[in-house]
Amino acid sequence: MTQSSDIRSSVRDDVSNLLARLAHLADDGTVEDYLANFTADAVWESQANPVTGMAAQTRTGVVAIAEGVRQRRADGIQGPGTFSRHVITTVAVTVDSDTQASSTAYWLFFRDGATEPRLAGVGRYDDTHRLEDGRWKLAHRRITVG
Repeated sequence: MTQSSDIRSSVRDDVSNLLARLAHLADDGTVEDYLANFTADAVWESQANPVTGMAAQTRTGVVAIAEGVRQRRADGIQGPGTFSRHVITTVAVTVDSDTQASSTAYWLFFRDGATEPRLAGVGRYDDTHRLEDGRWKLAHRRITVG
């Protein structure tokens, strides 16, 4: 394996771990720990989700993304105590440059994990990631439902 392919493999691992960390923190972490994984200028786009009742939205910047996270937690959609689980699968990562990568992953959203787990949604994440201060962070997420 060449040094270039070693670096690409390391980036793929880092980005895959970022996706997993975001899912774990959405379910059980603090809002601050979750937001630490976004670039300051990140964009979070989502289609309407009839299962959760969320309207289509685009949030730009970590402050706006924080408002969305806090609203979903207040509505009992996700976060500690909701027993929801975001499951990320079939992750494909492309290294676009030394400081940018992109990924596509399917997601499954489960509710009532503590009592009667049920699949409440599926979809796709199309993400862009950027290396900042030695860490890969989420710079843009487009969420497709279905």
